[in-house]
Amino acid sequence: DEIHDEFGRLDLLVNNAGVAPKERKDILEAGEESYEWVMKVNLQGPYFLTQRVANWMIRQKHEHSSFEGCIINVTSVSSTAASPNRGEYCISKAGLTMASQLWAVRLAEFGIPVFEVRPGITATDMTAGVKEKYDALIAEGILLQPRWGTPADVGHAVAALARGDFPYSTGQVIMVDGGLLVERL
Repeated sequence: DEIHDEFGRLDLLVNNAGVAPKERKDILEAGEESYEWVMKVNLQGPYFLTQRVANWMIRQKHEHSSFEGCIINVTSVSSTAASPNRGEYCISKAGLTMASQLWAVRLAEFGIPVFEVRPGITATDMTAGVKEKYDALIAEGILLQPRWGTPADVGHAVAALARGDFPYSTGQVIMVDGGLLVERL
């Protein structure tokens, strides 16, 4: 409502909010409170915010045929890479991966592209507690590009999508993972 009142239009939604479980617990021990909290922030919030924004973008498209909106969901390699000590996080990001596909399909008729940006091992407050673990994995060669990802790396991908640099690619996943998930022999 504030964006509507202040600017009268909305061209871009980037769902980037995300939380990890307050405690990393094995899925055999994780509690409902943690599960519900992670799901509300990581999946339920983006789902209903996207719904509201998508409807507004559709109205803008009907009012001005030249309108070009865009929706970007920032997920995680954890949407496909299983981490049993933070299952609720993995499930929330996997859900957002599917939501990205669903929104891409639903909004295609209105010319509103939807993308997913999927970061890997990224240096943030969320990963500060496991820095030593990932430092060791990086040193052992888990990444093709042997360094931590940065928020700027993710931001560059989001900016390219927001600018419209991929005009014929709705529904696509942009990996920002330093080559983590490239299959190797």
